[in-house]
Amino acid sequence: MRYLVRERVFGIGDDFWVTDENGERAFLVDGKALRLRETFELKNPAGDIVAVIRKKAVSIRDTMVVERDGDTLLTVREKHFTPMRKVYRAELATGEELEIRGDLIGKEYDVEYEGERLARVSRKWFRVRDTYAVQVERPDSDPSVLIALAVCVDRLMEDDDE
Repeated sequence: MRYLVRERVFGIGDDFWVTDENGERAFLVDGKALRLRETFELKNPAGDIVAVIRKKAVSIRDTMVVERDGDTLLTVREKHFTPMRKVYRAELATGEELEIRGDLIGKEYDVEYEGERLARVSRKWFRVRDTYAVQVERPDSDPSVLIALAVCVDRLMEDDDE
C-alpha cells in the first residue's frame, strides 16, 4: 500500500492528511503548537492517536522519538561513521535497528530490517508538488510506524538544511 505524505511543511501548528493510494484519508499529522519540544500526533481517521512524534530536547545529535501510549516505539537519529553520505537508523524499543539508506535529500530511500526492505520512500510515484510516497512493502508492517519514521527523517533532514 502506498501513502502520500506532504514534505517540508512541518511546523508548529501544521496539520495535514496522509492519504492512501486511492485518495482516502489514512492518517492526520497534527502539529502541536505551544509545546516545549516539537511534537506531532499521528491520528487515524477516527481521531485516535496512533503515534506521537517528538524531537528530543537534549541530545548530541538531532533525535526524534516515536511513542505509542506513552511507550517509545523507536528512536531515529543519524548513524555514526558514515562519511560521504547520510544514513539514519531507527532503534526499536526491543534494541533492534532499522536502517534508513538511500538519497535522503531527494526522498528516494529504503527502510530496511536485517537487509529486508520494509518500506520505500519515493517522490517518483507521485508528481504532486511537495509530496512523497511511502510504499509499505510487507503486509505485517505497521504503516503508522513507517509513516511516523518518514516524518522523522523529513524533519531531521530539514533541520540539517537550516
